[in-house]
Amino acid sequence: METGFPNATNLITVMAFITDTTEKHRISSPECKSQMRPVQDALDILHGKWKLLILMSLSDGPMRFKEIQRQVEGITAKMLSKELKDLEINDLVARTVYDTTPVAVEYAQTHYGKSLKKVIDELHAWGVQHRKRVMRKSN
Repeated sequence: METGFPNATNLITVMAFITDTTEKHRISSPECKSQMRPVQDALDILHGKWKLLILMSLSDGPMRFKEIQRQVEGITAKMLSKELKDLEINDLVARTVYDTTPVAVEYAQTHYGKSLKKVIDELHAWGVQHRKRVMRKSN
């Protein structure tokens, strides 16, 4: 007997088709991919828990290795060295070696590194709001 309503099997098939088609469109959408690519590029360079904190510590001017390590709480010398090299490779930090005894080395944000200021400021503002929200929920 025909009721005019799709039976459950047909409805499930149709819903599965719609979901599958929507997911395929969403994943393969050229517009979506073109929007994600630059974000992925930025995340590839800035990933990890230390890089943005190092850049923040250098925002007031050049610093020596130990000064950065003191300011970025919890980072080991080995990790700081690795992260500074990564930041230097990506032209976000410049390393200057002075011909003194002992040899002095300073790190500073490059002009390109300073272009992240707005991003860091926005991330900071979001973090402040998030912390307030989490603290309200825990009380």
